[in-house]
Amino acid sequence: MEYTINVHGRLIDLSRPQVMGILNVTPDSFYAGSRKQTEREIAERAGQILAEGGTMIDVGAFSTRPGAPQVSEEEEMARLHHGLAIVRRVAPDAVVSVDTFRPDVARMAVEEYGAGIINDVSEGDVRGAFGGTSAQTRPEVGAGSDDRKEAEEVPEMFRMVARLGVPYILMSVKPTVGEMMKAFAREVQQLRDLGAKDIILDPGFGFGKTLEQNYALMSSMPLLSELGLPLLVGFSRKSMIFRLLGTTPDEALNGTTVLNTLALERGASILRVHDVREAVEAVRIISEERRVEKEE
Repeated sequence: MEYTINVHGRLIDLSRPQVMGILNVTPDSFYAGSRKQTEREIAERAGQILAEGGTMIDVGAFSTRPGAPQVSEEEEMARLHHGLAIVRRVAPDAVVSVDTFRPDVARMAVEEYGAGIINDVSEGDVRGAFGGTSAQTRPEVGAGSDDRKEAEEVPEMFRMVARLGVPYILMSVKPTVGEMMKAFAREVQQLRDLGAKDIILDPGFGFGKTLEQNYALMSSMPLLSELGLPLLVGFSRKSMIFRLLGTTPDEALNGTTVLNTLALERGASILRVHDVREAVEAVRIISEERRVEKEE
């Protein structure tokens, strides 16, 4: 399906899938190769993403790997002040996404550094339900009055991104595609009611899901297109690859490329990756196949 998103007045055409490069200004992200902290490292990484064909730079300052220590809002902001200032200096026209689940951090990134996209891995939940057992065992909405009240609550992050007027990546922590689609339908309506216009859905591979649930979701991924919104996927070097293959994140590039290619065939509009060149090549190959198919 063909989609566009409006990033500060610039229309980004998603009919050809885009590649979002990861830039972590953290000391502890799960893949050591993604950790960039010095001014030189951050500048070089931003330049590398663009040089290899990435069209979006996703800057994160809070590691969501299992067991990672909690980082205060003040520390997250300090890291982003440092990182975003460098990115803006070396790549002033780049589309910058900020990976955060905190509304005030999102506001700072947009208002002070012109971030164009907010990438929220918590499904709007500032309590931090972004993976591991906490997300997997969180009770689903049921028939009780407290549950109905929770279902009706509008997350503060939803209000914030609607006010900021930027595209919002809504990532699911639900373990199955059925639960995910029901939650997405409710959450998208909440966002629409607040005036949010550009919503991107992320199935949340690796977040609140077992290994088997990740691959079941991969198999069912085409169903998510029924929601009529662009899809972002992020498999890059995750445990669903290296645990299955008995390797490590450092050895998970080939598996990442396989999954990226499958996701493109199943409707992904954005690939969020560590290895930009390989993802861009996958997009080129799939796009060429589609072009030739249309001409036949």
